[in-house]
Amino acid sequence: MSAGLEQVLAGLGPVAVAVSGGVDSLTLATIAHRTARDSPLMVHAVSPAVPGEATERVRDEAAREGWQLRVIEAGEFADPAYRDNPVNRCFFCKTNLYGAIRRVTDRQIVSGANLDDLGEYRPGLDAAREHGVRHPLVEAGFSKAMVRALARDLGLGAVAELPAAPCLSSRVETGIRIEPETLAFIHAVERLVGEDLTLTGAGRGARSAVRCRVRAAGIVVELDSQSLAGLTEPAKNDLGRRIAAHAPARLAAAPVSFAPYRSGSAFLTGGTPR
Repeated sequence: MSAGLEQVLAGLGPVAVAVSGGVDSLTLATIAHRTARDSPLMVHAVSPAVPGEATERVRDEAAREGWQLRVIEAGEFADPAYRDNPVNRCFFCKTNLYGAIRRVTDRQIVSGANLDDLGEYRPGLDAAREHGVRHPLVEAGFSKAMVRALARDLGLGAVAELPAAPCLSSRVETGIRIEPETLAFIHAVERLVGEDLTLTGAGRGARSAVRCRVRAAGIVVELDSQSLAGLTEPAKNDLGRRIAAHAPARLAAAPVSFAPYRSGSAFLTGGTPR
């Protein structure tokens, strides 16, 4: 399965892999490290939009595999265009990310984008194009399912089963300013709800979908259908009270509700959810 990907990587020369901590970039980093003639540089960017677990995962894999790892500041929170959270927020996020990586290396930058990403609105891919970033998984014809299968073949265990985890800013409705305390709240809520689902048995395992959306109309916790169906009304009321207790001042009066999970539902174009 990996032969085509190895061939693509071999043709790129020395690479710097942008490693977010998700299954795609970790799988790409692993195979690049194991097969490249020139030891690749792995670059992980920290910011308020990146959960601490993702950074820990990258550090753990780096230690286990013996990667050459560089941890940097992404810098997007110094960019007003990013903080304003426009429709193309991801463009400004990736522009800052790739600019920060370029400042620490002149190697070919590669990302973990896969074929499935090409079917969605991804302004971050425009930023990648402007910075000359290559996408080996795309070039080798890998879908998300194929990446997971490769991760299993590589012995990455739990990494292969990681749920999709876009950055925390993707939970904030378009047009609402991105604030670090809002992202910390979102992360805390998702951990709280995920742990509660595990304890009560309402969740469906490692890939249970939990998204805390901050919207103009309030706080919405989105769950996969099985997890949502497993929550009783008393459980929802209890969770709602506990979620409200974690809210920063600007969200203290926001109502809390529960809804079915919809990918990208905080992304608005012309006032309409995607």
